[in-house]
Amino acid sequence: MRATRGLVEALERRAVLDVVRLVPEGELRAWRHKRLPALVGELGLLGVHSPVSSFPLRGPGRRVQTLHELPWKHGVAENSDWKHRFWAAWGPVRADRVLCPSEHVARDLRRRWLPGSARIRVLPWGVGAPIGDLPEPGTVDEVVLGKYRLGQDPIALCIGAVREKKNLAAALRGLAEVRKRNGPRIQLVVTGPDTPQLRRDLGLASQLGLSRFVSTPGEIPESDLASLLRLASAVIVLSRSEGFAFPVLEALASGTPPVVARDSAQAELAGSAGVVVNDTDPASVADGLVRAVMERESLRFDCLDRAAPFTWDACAERVEALWQELA
Repeated sequence: MRATRGLVEALERRAVLDVVRLVPEGELRAWRHKRLPALVGELGLLGVHSPVSSFPLRGPGRRVQTLHELPWKHGVAENSDWKHRFWAAWGPVRADRVLCPSEHVARDLRRRWLPGSARIRVLPWGVGAPIGDLPEPGTVDEVVLGKYRLGQDPIALCIGAVREKKNLAAALRGLAEVRKRNGPRIQLVVTGPDTPQLRRDLGLASQLGLSRFVSTPGEIPESDLASLLRLASAVIVLSRSEGFAFPVLEALASGTPPVVARDSAQAELAGSAGVVVNDTDPASVADGLVRAVMERESLRFDCLDRAAPFTWDACAERVEALWQELA
């Protein structure tokens, strides 16, 4: 998980806190609720910082819980099973602090736990190399166009949009509207593994007459993704249930405008640098897509300014302050 890796590496690099990595062994549930609390006592730790919603309910030390999203609040089935609902409902009863990656998630949580809302904190994630506005020395971004058989048309990037919650269908309907208007030629590039949902969406693309405008290069390594982000004219993120969405922050840090759904965590993250659309209205999506492509260069510096505060060091600094507060 990028959020865990980025935060832990920043904490270890800064060395303000003594970070002890505790790696699960054997059956996860038994390790979490039996062995992990014992380790806290044996090692004399202040507590457990969980990068996910689950954590040991009993045992010594403080507890920090991380709630990434509450998708059932937005009519999305993925990650809405009883386990996720349990930890969102009862985790805040035991946790000393509950971290949310956006105010969007914190607001969902406060609606249930208003009396304990002081324990709910917003902690946005960060972004770092190789993602960024400038390529690393020796990198030629344009190489990826040939590597993944992409043409010269403006690219609208849909990162990991191979699951239903990513709402690729809304992007496809918006692109169909652009084609209907004889608007700019735009190449929709969908990254990620082959999934049943992607197959269904490609079927929709065929019905809409978009097959030649949609590319599916599969899973792409981070270094190539950084190049694609810099080359893209837009990054489309129309999911509504997610609590943060790294593609938005990665787009901003690359100087590429993100097209985001109104009233979402993604719109909150993008701020004034984002192109906000009504994801249920193909005409609105088309308007946003065309604006992002046509105004890409003028929006570039707004994107970079918006991304600047979201570093892993800034994230780590807030976690350090939180644990010093708990101590």
